[in-house]
Amino acid sequence: MPASSPPRRILVVCLGNYCRSPFAARVLTDLGGGALEVRSAGLIGRWQEAHPEMVAVAGVLGYDLTVHHPTRVTAEMIEWADLVLAMDHAVLDRLYALVDPDSTTEMRLYLDHDRDVPDPMGRSAVEFVYCALLIEAGAAIHLP
Repeated sequence: MPASSPPRRILVVCLGNYCRSPFAARVLTDLGGGALEVRSAGLIGRWQEAHPEMVAVAGVLGYDLTVHHPTRVTAEMIEWADLVLAMDHAVLDRLYALVDPDSTTEMRLYLDHDRDVPDPMGRSAVEFVYCALLIEAGAAIHLP
């Protein structure tokens, strides 16, 4: 029986690790079927848990965010990953500043066509739904 290859390691990063990146990590983990090892982090990870509105939307879509604990991104986390996915251009720019110029870790936006995943913080429940649906649809780009 051939040895299986190790899972691809993906780090998903947003501003606070409160809404977008935890949801994206859960979607990728659930849909990746064991072929992905996914973590999430934020540039300012200061919250106690995922945003209640995102937890609710995730639940309706079939994903569990109730056990999420925010983490602040580090250079070591970036080096751990094969691929770092930023939720928007501002996050991606700040991530480049954290890594060694010789880093081989691939970093890019979560969505294709150079699009940002808009941050729903401080917005209506509809914006959380829109954000979650964008993230769920965008997951296919990163699945094996």
